[in-house]
Amino acid sequence: MSDFVGRVGEVEAGDARVRVRYAETDQMGVVYHANYLVWFEVGRVEKIRSLGLNYKGMEAEGLMIAVAEATARYKAPARYDDEILVRTRVSGLRGAIVRFSYVVERMPDGMVLCTGETVHVVVGRDMQKRRLPEVYAEVFRRAMEEDRAGSPAVGTEELR
Repeated sequence: MSDFVGRVGEVEAGDARVRVRYAETDQMGVVYHANYLVWFEVGRVEKIRSLGLNYKGMEAEGLMIAVAEATARYKAPARYDDEILVRTRVSGLRGAIVRFSYVVERMPDGMVLCTGETVHVVVGRDMQKRRLPEVYAEVFRRAMEEDRAGSPAVGTEELR
């Protein structure tokens, strides 16, 4: 899994801002761990939107990207009313497999709270694996190249 950090306080295209709600915290007053996966989804949808694609439109075409694997590494707690930034990158692409990497930061100090990754399989409505259509694959490849060029700490790569 690759970690990456943007410039502190700067929101880039595809980043998602989220305010921690009370309902997302546990009895210890920190964000319950599973909520980070929800925030990964928020970031992923925003990233796809920033690339000029529309996930809802993909679904209307009968394409979905099902989560096959999710990992998260917790580094510091988020608490009620914190404003967080979810930075998302397309970090891998091969056939029917798309990988996204995430960094969740507290704003405005840029403290990294969590890093993670999700691996997705492109499927049709019948839940059978499908190759990602070239129109989408090209957009994702271009995003990987742009992230690689603009963020030295981003570790995007073609999947082997």
